[in-house]
Amino acid sequence: MYKQIIWMLRNAIEIEEHHDGMYGAPGQKRQPKKKPTKEQMARKNQRLKEARARRKLRQHFEINDYFTRLSYRIDERPPDMEKAKEDFKAFTRIVRREYRKRGYELKWMRNIEVGTKNAWHVHIVVNRIPDTDLILAKAWKHGSIHNQLIYDQGFAKIAAYITKTPLTDPRLREASYSASKNLPVPEPEKKEIRWKTFHKVRPPKGYYLEKDTYFEGINAMGYKYRTYTFLRFTRD
Repeated sequence: MYKQIIWMLRNAIEIEEHHDGMYGAPGQKRQPKKKPTKEQMARKNQRLKEARARRKLRQHFEINDYFTRLSYRIDERPPDMEKAKEDFKAFTRIVRREYRKRGYELKWMRNIEVGTKNAWHVHIVVNRIPDTDLILAKAWKHGSIHNQLIYDQGFAKIAAYITKTPLTDPRLREASYSASKNLPVPEPEKKEIRWKTFHKVRPPKGYYLEKDTYFEGINAMGYKYRTYTFLRFTRD
């Protein structure tokens, strides 16, 4: 038997398939469990964090929303991460107030980063409304702003970018990922399917396979697993 875990998101379907480990797959012997190393656990936790961020992005954000970099002037650089978090909190307080004045709810995801050369900046994803560029520029008082738009297949790459740490990017000295609380993700549907061979991937009607997301491998127990994502042709 193997398990299929399905996340039905706003414009995407994410699927994970893996053997349940309770019974041997044909031609494969069950391997004894091995305690993971600290590094293996850290990398696993990082992958889970990235996956949760990716699903929040796909559920709540659109193409043409903003992926923005908030930079610090040299003389405005914070002494530590706690001060940087205070700066960001003050920034979102202003942005949230301006959104509410216009009848909108602010949604955001961000990563505060400091490099090995002490350059501080914040990468933030924010839902775009009329005048968002002006609102962000007014709210960020510590340096420059660079806005770019999210493109159709950029969600996975952005999720990796805004959750990166010194473990995944040696140019970083420290990083802090967070997101607004108004970004719930539906619980996944779980199915048990008899183990024979992996069925051929067939997108449901109205969807196509995002090729870069298809991955098949062997887990630590020696069993096959794979992950892949279907994207909707016409977005909601």
